[in-house]
Amino acid sequence: MSVKKGIIGENKAVEYLIKNNFEIIERNFHSAYGEIDVIAKQNNILHFIEVKSGSTFNPAENLTNSKLKKILNTVDLYLFQKNKDQDIYFSIDLIVIDYKKNNISFFENITL
Repeated sequence: MSVKKGIIGENKAVEYLIKNNFEIIERNFHSAYGEIDVIAKQNNILHFIEVKSGSTFNPAENLTNSKLKKILNTVDLYLFQKNKDQDIYFSIDLIVIDYKKNNISFFENITL
């Protein structure tokens, strides 16, 4: 997938989140472990969101245990840097944008 399609997918994900009453906190948070596409907040829960977009793929194949571990390490670093003294509830989520079906799917609280 091209970088342009990835950015378009992330923009569509952000639009979806805003329409569903999420506050966008940050986009493309980078660490030595990897990147989190979107960090959003809703009902005092921080959502760390991976965005996958395309027209012919299975999102389960694109979000491997290895990728999830990198996301968890990045979440830990983010929370350490930004929320040192606060108790934080968080969720690791996935947004899948299927261009072929013109569909957005949101999967909350995915786990290893």
